[in-house]
This record gives sequence, structure tokens and C-alpha cells, in this order.
Amino acid sequence: MSEFINNDEKRVEDLLAFSLGMMSGEDGRMLIEKYKETIEHVTPHDMLKLEDKQMQMGITPKTIKKDVDKVINVFFKKLKEYSWEKPEEGTFLYYLMLENKAFEFKLNNVKKIIKSYKGREVSDFKQLKDDLLSLYEELKEFEAHYIKKENILFPFLEKKWSSYRPLKVMWSLHDDIRKKLKQIIHILKSDTSLWVDLNKKIGEYYFLVFGMIQKEDLIIYPVASETVSDDEWKEMHKQSFEYPFPFIETPVKHKSTKEPVSEKQAGISQIDGDLKLKSETGELNLEQILLLLNSLPVDITFVDENDIVKFFSRPEERFFPRSPAIIGRAVQNCHPPESVHIVEKIVNAFKNGEKDKAKFWLQLNGKFILIQYFALRNNKGEYKGVLEVSQDITGIRTLEGEQKLLDWD
Repeated sequence: MSEFINNDEKRVEDLLAFSLGMMSGEDGRMLIEKYKETIEHVTPHDMLKLEDKQMQMGITPKTIKKDVDKVINVFFKKLKEYSWEKPEEGTFLYYLMLENKAFEFKLNNVKKIIKSYKGREVSDFKQLKDDLLSLYEELKEFEAHYIKKENILFPFLEKKWSSYRPLKVMWSLHDDIRKKLKQIIHILKSDTSLWVDLNKKIGEYYFLVFGMIQKEDLIIYPVASETVSDDEWKEMHKQSFEYPFPFIETPVKHKSTKEPVSEKQAGISQIDGDLKLKSETGELNLEQILLLLNSLPVDITFVDENDIVKFFSRPEERFFPRSPAIIGRAVQNCHPPESVHIVEKIVNAFKNGEKDKAKFWLQLNGKFILIQYFALRNNKGEYKGVLEVSQDITGIRTLEGEQKLLDWD
């Protein structure tokens, strides 16, 4: 028995074999019986390690997602029994878990409305859609929970965990949830939608969101609680005030969370007075540099020649989420698995000198956003990184004629 408790590597190898068998369509009962004793000692750490090994083998998040819930369900009892110290009130992890509970409450209330419809007349379907539309629009607010994970929790965990790759699978599942919710809202707004289509999409959405809560509570949060330091949790909590706290009361912001970024935090030291940046085009001190960058009507992110995120601006209105936790993060880890290949293509073309610019545009929350990437090269032509610039050009696209006078009315 002790070999299963103490030999983590052997246990993970057995669990990997079990999971690969499940993914290959082998008889589930036979696999469970074969690896019964190993399954009896599974831990959240093991779950991360076996999924990490799957990804190291080249198995994609898309493939892993298809069977991950079946595997977790087999391990559910033991993962549920795993003893770990729950977070104290006032901590980053505490509020993440509280958001989940509030989300579950709302989801179950929506369930009640849907159940009350079953068996009623088709004529009631329009009323049901009207009732559900506002509720599912409200559920969009939970997006902030996933954004905080992607932009605060994940960067910290990537630095702590050698088996961090499963976080990519979780991010991909976040995107699946986002897409499913959009599909439901589209059906609810459509005049030609059918109950059978709505019922199917709602079922798929509930499977994804409750499955996500389960993965957080059984795997990610227990391991995080045992591997992240108190100071790191405090820093995450501090950064979390950049975003909403969906469905719960916003915590009190402690004094430490109000302190402005210091010169030391910005990576600049002050010696004998005011430090200044001087060039042939002018002279600026640190305060002026930050004011300048943050006042530009664009969202700027700088990635260095080693693909590491080094800086982002804080404009009044940001189009895409950014948190200080991403500083020092590989740019490839800042994008979901389904789109990271585009980022790599741009960076590689810049490094090879094949291209110097790339641009995209999209509609986001009623705005027309232009996204541009610029290769940065020094006077010798050496590649020094990428500058990403995002800009709301909705108003710019409508400009006509000329305006040479000030008009503030």
C-alpha cells in the first residue's frame, strides 16, 4: 500500500495510462478495475501532473477537453476527500471561491424557471425567452471571474508550478463557456428559435460552467493553496481590484492596495534628485513618461526580444484585460491555445525580418477596435521586441470634412 502513497511518479504514470485508455475508448470498467488501487490514492497534484504529461506528449487542449470530465468523475470521490486548508476571508482565493458560490446560486435559480416551463404550451415559449434573456445577460458579468484567473492567478501559478500546462486547457474551457453563453443569448433574441435548440445549448452551458467550478474546487485551488505564499496571495488580491467582483459585494480595499506604483516597482531608481530620460528629441522625468504613456488614447503592451511581457500602459479605457501579474510572463501564455499560433506567426516573422507590421480589426462591445503590432529594431537593425497598440477607432471612422475650431459644447 505504501508504494502508492509515497511513489508519486509511479502513481502518475499509472493514472496517465488510465486516462489515455479512457481517451482511446477502452472499456472504462476494466480500466478502473486495473488501476483501482492507484485511483484510491489520487490527489489534485496528480491530476495536474498527468494532464501536464499529456500535453508534453503533444496532446492538444482540444483533445484533452473531450474526455477530461470523464476522467475527473472517476477520481471525484478521492479528490473531494482531499484535505486542504481553505482560504481565510479577505484573501484573493476566498473571493474567487465566494464568486463561484454566488454564481451557482444564480444558475440554480435560472434552472427553476426552465423547469417550470417544461410541459407548458408552445405559446409560452416567447414569454420564457423574454424571462431568460435578462438573466443570461446578467450571467455575462461572471466573465470578470475568468479574466481574473487568466490575468492574475495563472501568471503567478505559471511561475510556481512546473506542471503549469493544464492551465491552458482551463483557459480554453473559459473560451468555450464564453461562446456557449453568446449562442444562448443569440437564440433568446431570435424570433425563429425553437425550444429544442435552446434547451440543448443551455444543457451544454451548464455542463461547462458547473464542470469549471468542479475543476477549480477539486484541483486548481487546493494545489494553489499549498504552493503559493501569503505575500503572493496579497499581491494577487491587490491586483484583483482592477476588475469587478461578480455577484458578491466588493471587498474593502485596504490601504496597501491604494499605493501608487513606485519608481522601484517600475524598475527605475532615483539617485541624487530627479531621474530623467534624455534624448535628442527632448527630456522627460519618470512621472512625465508614465503620464505620457497612460494618457495616449491607445492601449500599449511591450514584449521584449525573448518573448517576455515587460510593460503595458494604463489608459483611461482599456479594451483587453491586463494585470501587473503578466509582467515577466511569456507572451505565448497570455493567449488562449486556439489563437496562440497567430501570435507566434507574427513574432517569428518579425524576428526573421520578413515583416515589420501586422494589424487586425474587430467589433467589441459596440466599438470598432484596431489592433496593430510593430516590430522594434535598434539602429543596427537588431530585433528588440514587439509593440502591441489597440485603439478604439469607432468615432474616427465617422469623421468627415474638417473641424478647425474648438467645439466643447
